[in-house]
Amino acid sequence: MTDTAADSRPILVTGGNGQLATSLANLGGAKICRVGRPEFDFDHPETIEATIAVHNPAAVVNAAAWTAVDLAEKEVAGAEAANRDGPALLAAICAKRNIPFIHVSTDYVFSGDKGSPYVETDAVSPETVYGRTKADGERLVMKADPKAIILRTSWVYSAHGKNFVRTMINAGAKNPVLKVVGDQRGNPTSSDDLAEAILAILALIGRDGWKDEYAGIYHACGTGEATWHEFAVSALKRAAYHGQAMPEVTAIRTEDWPTPAKRPADSRMDNNKLAHVFNVQMPDWHDSVSRTIDTLFAAKAS
Repeated sequence: MTDTAADSRPILVTGGNGQLATSLANLGGAKICRVGRPEFDFDHPETIEATIAVHNPAAVVNAAAWTAVDLAEKEVAGAEAANRDGPALLAAICAKRNIPFIHVSTDYVFSGDKGSPYVETDAVSPETVYGRTKADGERLVMKADPKAIILRTSWVYSAHGKNFVRTMINAGAKNPVLKVVGDQRGNPTSSDDLAEAILAILALIGRDGWKDEYAGIYHACGTGEATWHEFAVSALKRAAYHGQAMPEVTAIRTEDWPTPAKRPADSRMDNNKLAHVFNVQMPDWHDSVSRTIDTLFAAKAS
């Protein structure tokens, strides 16, 4: 494998201006080269190899995906191209060029009915088009590039882009009462924390060289669990610390907020393998959401 630490070539990050790509650019500095449409587009497979040839990267992080979970139920072909076929082709190109490849996946590959945190050896059981295409993508990525590293994450938020935290802060500023689902449980994950984990993995490979034990699937999500309701309350309490009025936040049931795609009731994941193999510890989500809210309000004040 390439020495990514000493290598002067860039770390190529797909996903353009998405949350994770933005966090990687913010934290990785000049080493990060972000690409997105139209230069790099999974709907146009010819752009994938062309992009790799132009940039000749030291490593590739695939942060591009179809993440519109409900729309995927109708736009199946688009979700398959973005979450399955494109990543598989990108993995094959990286394998051919011996480029370290990290692919980002999701907790939605699970049904959510295990009753305890999922580990990497648990069988996938997606119940949505989004989840199925991501699970298929995992399988085909590993088939195309047996040295690939797949990071499953969940409930991603940041101080930038469209996400649950920003939606709650904006809604809380306008409404005295909010209703938030309280019977779905998972691991809120800061895109900055995920980006730090990815950069740490690449730095380790760069410093110590490739080890066969690195290949495979890992869970990389915020430490600690929450319901969406608990997640919202935590974010809004931190916003209240900055002077925003604290709304009443009412917990509702999933059936009270119907969506085209079924959400997992309990998609908690266990990060122990990530810590054991890479010595990467994901921060507690409570601390990370506070930092995110602080960043949001600092930006408003500037």
